[in-house]
Amino acid sequence: MSDESATDGDVDPPEEPRDGSAAGNPSDVDGPVDDEPELETDGEGIVGDRQEDSEPDYPDPDDEVGGISTPPDDEEMPLADHIEEMVLRLAVVFLVGAAGTAIGLLWASQAIDHVWHNVFPSQFEQVPPPHIYHPLELWLTRIKLSALLGVMVALPMFVYQCYLFMKPGLYPHERKYYLAAVPTSVVLGGIGMVFSYLLVLPILFQYFTFYAEGSADIAYALGDTFDLIITLTGFLAIVFQIPLFIMLAIMMGVTTRKWLANKRLYFWAGFAGLSFMFTMDPTGMAPIIVAITMIALFEGTLLLLKWTDR
Repeated sequence: MSDESATDGDVDPPEEPRDGSAAGNPSDVDGPVDDEPELETDGEGIVGDRQEDSEPDYPDPDDEVGGISTPPDDEEMPLADHIEEMVLRLAVVFLVGAAGTAIGLLWASQAIDHVWHNVFPSQFEQVPPPHIYHPLELWLTRIKLSALLGVMVALPMFVYQCYLFMKPGLYPHERKYYLAAVPTSVVLGGIGMVFSYLLVLPILFQYFTFYAEGSADIAYALGDTFDLIITLTGFLAIVFQIPLFIMLAIMMGVTTRKWLANKRLYFWAGFAGLSFMFTMDPTGMAPIIVAITMIALFEGTLLLLKWTDR
């Protein structure tokens, strides 16, 4: 048989496709596989035709993303506008505080006399008179006492202005927490100041007087005495915020009552350190009283939480 007849009569069967598809599939015989377009990737795991002019669609930050939404009144503002608003609100607080201080100066002398005769125990037959050791001591004491009144008057205004400044960025439940916590903080601060004035200061001055009696003539300097009174009163106003801090931390899920109870010795040591750090009394009596007060507030709050099953 010739080569031509062999070529005409014998037809080689089509090769099986490499991907295992049927031989009669038209898609396998229309053209070579190499003519199909190659898939491309943009380097970020996205496979497909690259579109040079198109930009990825990212969600609007003001829309809900993953179940998290922005506060309803939140609006984007330039940083300069935020700073201007903050300065104006602080100016209002400063003006209110300055007005309270000016009003306090009108009755500063009467206030000094009233405080001086009430911080000493009532069993004293004669209250030790104040002594002045430099010319401006009386005026500086008047200004300090009036400034304390100005701070007390400006505190509610400061709280209100802070709420107005942060209100657009707060969620509804956060506004409820803020509105509930701030008045409570003011009330607790007032209770701390009254506690200092009616209980702590009389105990301290009774201790100071009887400690020095018989060994030296008692002479209380007006300025130093009122420095101690103002510092201790303000510090106890802060100390009485402990129950509020604990309640907020537990309500927000930061900690639990059981964890605080297990770590109580660390908190006791911290309270003692803060008391000796911020209370100006070299005899150690004032820091001890303040530390006992802080521990009592801490343990009382834990006991209240245990009683209410929180």
